[in-house]
Amino acid sequence: MLTLPDLLTDLVRHAARAVLEAAGQDASFLEQTEAAVATNDPTHGDYQSNLAFRLTKPLRTSPRAAAEGLVAHLPAHPALRAVEVAGPGFLNMRLDETWLAAHVAAQAADPVLGLPQVGAGRTVVIDYSSPNIAKRMHVGHIRSTLIGNALHRMHEAVGYRVVADNHIGDWGTQYGKLIVAWRRWKDAEAYAEDPVAELERLYVAFGDQSKAADPVEREAMEAEARAETAKLQAGDPTNRALWQEFVQRSLEEYDQVYLRLDVRFDVTLGESFYNDALPGVVDAALACGAARQDAGAVIIDFPDPPEKALKDTILVIRKQDGAFLYGTSDLATLNYRQSTWDPARILYVTDKRQQLHFKQVFAAWTRLRAAQGQDPATLPTLEHVWFGTLNFDGGAMSSRKGGTFRLVDYMDAAAERARAVVDEKAPELSEDERADIAEAVGVGAIRYADLSQNPNSDLEFSLDRMLALDGNTAPFLMYSYARLRSIQRKGEVTAPTVDKLAITNDEERDLALHLARYPEAVALALHTSRPNMLCDYLYALAGCINRFYRNSPVLNAEPELAASRLALVEASARVLAHGMHTIGLRAIDRM
Repeated sequence: MLTLPDLLTDLVRHAARAVLEAAGQDASFLEQTEAAVATNDPTHGDYQSNLAFRLTKPLRTSPRAAAEGLVAHLPAHPALRAVEVAGPGFLNMRLDETWLAAHVAAQAADPVLGLPQVGAGRTVVIDYSSPNIAKRMHVGHIRSTLIGNALHRMHEAVGYRVVADNHIGDWGTQYGKLIVAWRRWKDAEAYAEDPVAELERLYVAFGDQSKAADPVEREAMEAEARAETAKLQAGDPTNRALWQEFVQRSLEEYDQVYLRLDVRFDVTLGESFYNDALPGVVDAALACGAARQDAGAVIIDFPDPPEKALKDTILVIRKQDGAFLYGTSDLATLNYRQSTWDPARILYVTDKRQQLHFKQVFAAWTRLRAAQGQDPATLPTLEHVWFGTLNFDGGAMSSRKGGTFRLVDYMDAAAERARAVVDEKAPELSEDERADIAEAVGVGAIRYADLSQNPNSDLEFSLDRMLALDGNTAPFLMYSYARLRSIQRKGEVTAPTVDKLAITNDEERDLALHLARYPEAVALALHTSRPNMLCDYLYALAGCINRFYRNSPVLNAEPELAASRLALVEASARVLAHGMHTIGLRAIDRM
């Protein structure tokens, strides 16, 4: 089904085409013109078009005269109740309530809630989360994990095949250090009880011991670590077995975190997966002229940069000592992703400090593929979705003296606070029900507190704010959904439908119009890679829902009106639940 902007754009384009052709003017440019957008001020109608301003030159007339010509040629359609020319030449369009009610009912009955399946037959690879092995997942991982997962869900919602790749840090000199520390200072009992905590302690111990040592001993420790790293990378069975043990235990712990966050990955391919491909990347870059030798190193420079930020920068892909770098691994990763999945898009979700790095990698890979004969137009779109820094309300961070605050601890704290509220508000529920609701609300509050902010902004987490039952929070959305289901339970509605939906007052109209705009909100969030755009929509939807059931009695209305309002309740519940799922919130029936 067409979205409202698409439908109205088609109507306005039809009118513009008729006007231009009558004047003997070319109308082909209209195909790329957006001709209808939602108004910011409802007093100006529901949708507005400024296409008349584009017609003044070919028609040699004023915008207002062009707009009047559009109105005269606008085809009749049941969606439109009124169209008027406003100001210097804007078209203000107001939707017909009967048509709008039928449109919302059809959208709510659609399995994909009216979302155009623009990704059908296309693949997107999303690289997100990416913790380093042998370290606890801490709160610093949360932004990549949650933003990446929201993008994952949004792409799936519009039909893309999504390949979610957790590109873990599982290779490099740090593992030689860890092997040395393991052999010197491991605590078998501590490892058995909490493997990753013990691995993290050992890695820190190596650093502390190295700093405290005299220069000779420090160099001996570093040399031993380099030797163990070389043995690992050469395939030494003992070191490989240790490394695989560290990876396995780390992934087991990470999976428990992902389970609570309702995050899943299709593949987990770390840096080690691409290790054998790195020499070939460098050789190929040299052979096709995309890279050059420089004082014993191999670099890619940008003499004619596609972006100003790349001017006078270089990407080193092999050091003088023969070692490879992150950029080399990223180029190998791009090669693999293209050859394996043939994606239309590849997204990387990391913090803002890596902006220059990914600009270099994207430009270098594009040049490399072009030099090897591939048309750049056939390459996937590459996008770095970067986010700002993360700050916390003082209490949370200070409670973990001497280390970063574990992500699981933060989730536990949120769930505990949510449990106190659930126990107070719903003591009649069973122990298991209250525990489940507290987990959903607590973890959902953390998720939404991040996603509801512009990802490019720095973010401050406050458990008090994120668990509030009012304002732009997850509990407010979840409570709004639970309230809809409560109305249905009280009305003993066992098989809710949207068949009898009608619009009888302003609150119903506002709610129906907002429901109809759900596809627009998803499209905007996807186009900008900003999940907060969808969060803004859901918060406004919850506000419309609350105003509706505050001012429009449902169960106490006369039968025909009650049936209509119950249909609107069900349509609202379906859209709100779908939107919440798309950003990763659970829609729970009771709170």
